[in-house]
Amino acid sequence: MAHVAIVGGGPAGLSAALFIQKNGLDATVFDTDATWMHKAHLFNFPGIGSQDGSAYMATLRRQVDSFGVERKQGVEVTDVHSNDEGFSVSTADGDHDAEYLVLATGANRDLAEALGCAFDGDVVEVDVTMETSVEDAYATGAMVRVEEWQAVISAGDGAAAALNILSKEKGERFHDFDVPADADATFGEMSVD
Repeated sequence: MAHVAIVGGGPAGLSAALFIQKNGLDATVFDTDATWMHKAHLFNFPGIGSQDGSAYMATLRRQVDSFGVERKQGVEVTDVHSNDEGFSVSTADGDHDAEYLVLATGANRDLAEALGCAFDGDVVEVDVTMETSVEDAYATGAMVRVEEWQAVISAGDGAAAALNILSKEKGERFHDFDVPADADATFGEMSVD
């Protein structure tokens, strides 16, 4: 089973993790909890009338946890590099290998630079699938956009990266679309407050 390492636990990273794990691949999220969401209040996120950013993050974490995502909370990634099998993600507790990498580190582009990703001015260059110039490495959210730093855009970027990884793995275009009959089985024990 393919493994996806996701660096960053904001809306982009957790959205990617949700789609990846829900659809049969393994996701590990490295999250220092430095997301800008702790400074935000959501009024402009579809489906959320008004919610504190930290409360939104708590709900999103419970959701990814309900699918079995491995979250390495409080673990900082110090380096990433490609190897023969994909990628190695370095942390204080050692290296972690993955076939795919999703960078979701907000406006911090240091890891993308260390990996050798191409840049377009100050932002990481990605194609329509969110893939960088480094094969099987994806970048999302504020690191690929000059001024479009909205939670809903970042979450969409994370979902797009995940769906494109799933498409690669399955060898055909993949869509994650649940119907009402699937809803109870899909969400299992997770309750959304």
